[in-house]
Amino acid sequence: MKKSPVQALPTILSIAGSDSSAGAGLQADLKTIHALGGYALTVPTAITAQNSLGVAAVYPLAPEIVRLQLETLLADYHIQAIKIGMLANLAILKVVIECLLQHSKIPVVLDPVLISSSGRALLETQALPLFITQLLPLATVVTPNIPEINTLIQAAIPSQPHHAFMGKAVEVPAIAQCLFALGVQSMVIKGGHSVETEAIDYLVVPNEKTPDHPTIQRYSSIRLETSNTHGTGCTYSSAIATELAKGQTLQQAVKEAKSYLFKTLENARIAQPNQLKEKSSAEPERKGVLNHFA
Repeated sequence: MKKSPVQALPTILSIAGSDSSAGAGLQADLKTIHALGGYALTVPTAITAQNSLGVAAVYPLAPEIVRLQLETLLADYHIQAIKIGMLANLAILKVVIECLLQHSKIPVVLDPVLISSSGRALLETQALPLFITQLLPLATVVTPNIPEINTLIQAAIPSQPHHAFMGKAVEVPAIAQCLFALGVQSMVIKGGHSVETEAIDYLVVPNEKTPDHPTIQRYSSIRLETSNTHGTGCTYSSAIATELAKGQTLQQAVKEAKSYLFKTLENARIAQPNQLKEKSSAEPERKGVLNHFA
């Protein structure tokens, strides 16, 4: 009997931290990639202890095992996109940069995970300069939110006064020029933390004909009033990576990822895990998870 040919799925490598609550990090990437028809390979960089109230602890893995995971996967699989999230420390960052330099033809989506929503550092301070000067320029697209943009710009030029961006539409060209100056190839400026009434994201790519006026594409959705937002950045960036792995243009990949993210938020209320007890008034606000299979 003749065997039918193997049909391979678009294959995406996620390099990120492990979230014990399964709402963000590697677990969110896995769910997103498989929900969108891809196959996820994973390289954990750190183990975190966290729940809906925040991150309690972070334990980075040894850089040697991160390196070995990368080498082992890249030696066997045809990886069509790489998504990068939490990198934890300088040693792991160096390993990832070395890997990307050796595989420069693979599209890279970089979610600059610096601080958790509960305020815990997810990249050690001494790693930030190398992150900015060496990793940012290697990414095909960077997906920062407004707080991450302000952190990156302030860290890159600490000696100069820095105007804190609020995410207004009129600020987008200035934000883009600041990030281009750091070597960013293209960016999705996320509007989840902006002051706009809608949730508006901006894809900004350079324009060779008019370097001072890059091409800006706007992606808008209504702003949902929900606390089920744990893992939105991870989900968005891994969705973009999955669409790129399918062969979509960057513009189409962001459009599809934005639509998918909205659905995961809109339907999150019917996909929450059971809680042991009601939140007390002394506890911080709970962050619910998304519905990746809405």
